[in-house]
Amino acid sequence: MTTPSSRDISGLKIVVKIGGSTLGEGDSTVPDIIELWNRGAKPVVVHGGGKVISDWVAKQGIEPEFVRGLRRTDSSTLDVAVAVLAGLVNSQIVAEFQAAGASAVGISGVSGGLLQAEILDPDLGYVGKIIKANAKPINAVIESGSIPVIAPTALHLFPSASGKDRILNVNADTSAGHIAKAFRADQLVFQTDVEGVLDARRRLIPRMTRGQAMDLIAGGIAAGGMIPKIEACADAVTVVGSGHIIDGRIAGALLACVRGEDVGTRIV
Repeated sequence: MTTPSSRDISGLKIVVKIGGSTLGEGDSTVPDIIELWNRGAKPVVVHGGGKVISDWVAKQGIEPEFVRGLRRTDSSTLDVAVAVLAGLVNSQIVAEFQAAGASAVGISGVSGGLLQAEILDPDLGYVGKIIKANAKPINAVIESGSIPVIAPTALHLFPSASGKDRILNVNADTSAGHIAKAFRADQLVFQTDVEGVLDARRRLIPRMTRGQAMDLIAGGIAAGGMIPKIEACADAVTVVGSGHIIDGRIAGALLACVRGEDVGTRIV
């Protein structure tokens, strides 16, 4: 009988969403992903960078504007977001993998038409709603022996005649879900800075169906940044084997999750 610790992970296709809150100082995210890669798994990394974008927008003297609580992305903000996500943050993560001895290739959702979107809401500016995802660029990087590291931008399916809006900013959590579906991943894992999904009494929910997950949102129990993660998992598990939201601050949490141990919240 195969135990979680002895599970063969060779060939497993795993999409891992990482964010600024779980990267860098002292966590095991990069070593865990490299361990998966060394053991024959096929990890795909999707990263965010919202805090870094906010910092650079402020440095440029751009005043943030919000519409119904959501940040509006005008032309100047979009330029900063693309430069930070596909340039600075993506390159830093790739460099971290390279320094640790793994081969990694940075791409964005624009690369090879990986992510394609339309305007989510005209009032929000250049924010995209993902319509299509194409796994060919991901497979090409994996076949070359490298780990794909993906920045969340998308090609605009219906750009204006001027072409100034050919690139759209898209939510990183939502992007990870679409990528996992297109890649037909075995697992979608969100590394975050909380234990997992919590119930109304702030207790960890170890396992949920997609219906139960969406009920948490409808009931107002899940809120804030947890909502797009739950939605992405609930949508992806129609194709993907399972979705997971785990605490990326804990050393070895990702490896334990992939081995099948009880870590964080599993959505099926």
